Amino acid sequence: MLYRKNPKTGENLSILGFGCMRFTRKATGIDQDKAEEEMRAAVEAGVNYFDTAYIYPGSEECVGKFLAKGYRDRVKIATKLPHYYIKKIEDAERYFSEQLRRLKTDHIEYYLIHMLNDVSNWQRLREMGIEEWIADKKASGQILNIGFSFHGGTEPFMRVIDSYDWDFCQIQFNYLDEHSQAGIRGLTYAGSKGIPVIIMEPLRGGRLVHSLPKEARRIFEQAQPKRSPADWALRWIWNHPEVTVVLSGMNDMAQVEENVRIASEAEANSLTEEDMEVFGRVTDSINRHMKVPCTGCGYCMPCPHGVDIPTCFAAYNTRYTDSFYSGMKSYFMCTTLRAEHTNASRCIECGACEKHCPQAIAIRKELKQVVRHMENPVYKVARFIARHKGDY
Repeated sequence: MLYRKNPKTGENLSILGFGCMRFTRKATGIDQDKAEEEMRAAVEAGVNYFDTAYIYPGSEECVGKFLAKGYRDRVKIATKLPHYYIKKIEDAERYFSEQLRRLKTDHIEYYLIHMLNDVSNWQRLREMGIEEWIADKKASGQILNIGFSFHGGTEPFMRVIDSYDWDFCQIQFNYLDEHSQAGIRGLTYAGSKGIPVIIMEPLRGGRLVHSLPKEARRIFEQAQPKRSPADWALRWIWNHPEVTVVLSGMNDMAQVEENVRIASEAEANSLTEEDMEVFGRVTDSINRHMKVPCTGCGYCMPCPHGVDIPTCFAAYNTRYTDSFYSGMKSYFMCTTLRAEHTNASRCIECGACEKHCPQAIAIRKELKQVVRHMENPVYKVARFIARHKGDY
């Protein structure tokens, strides 16, 4: 197992982290025995970073039961505060205490504000007293590092980074999301500030393995050296020195073994020019299904009416390059689950964006298509439910 140093603390973190959202389920709960077998194999192979969250059904309890069997001192726990449920600071204390009970521990090494997608949500928490709460938890040793997980565009990510003295952050990053979500600009920005970056969705929930177009799969199969699509995808991420840990939602021993093998070989800056050409051909084959040729450069921003244009286009493209579910999930999480919505229907067709687009995209026309295809009945039902739950 290879390790990278947390630039803030100097501690060694395994470059492979265990993502605990996708444990195999059995009847109405998690298959505890199977999950423990997989976690045990990972720990014995050197994995020392486990990521879970309050809202992952049964996950914290599953991890806690496993770690209580003699593994707690060998693992750094990362879990997440569901800030979207918090109405007053006492709620944060209640959720945190419950998480400690679930995880059978008295401290959390890496604690995240879950889905902190814009500065306005952070400001809301500040007004409740979250900074003082964090300071108290760190002083008592109950929280060692405070960070946030993020789904959204590059510019909002950098604003969140600058809003507080964060100990680490977590973003979605893979070879298809190089210029969407926080993207390469967000990754390098955090890295320039010495902030450890944890990567989620390295395989887009397995779709970069199981749902590749035939042409893309054929390119990988014909490339040298021989590597599986998962091997190629993980090495691309670890090639970036700013990446500290890559999370993998492993729920099969074969996945654990393959990922551990790759994580024992994948050094930063180790991919060749020939390797990068393979990725270029694969992404080109996938992107032929894109609806909008947006590179996520952000020159069209800021929109005077609050539309996050690159993020809207990225989610719209994801619907057609990946899957309906993936695209809709990204659109909803990245534009609507925010204190101030940034979805495409906010566009009033002023045209300010089009003056600056280096791709000469007819942005107003394309945003109408985003509204038509993404703000569909499924979206409207989800938005109604979220409103009435008070999630935003």
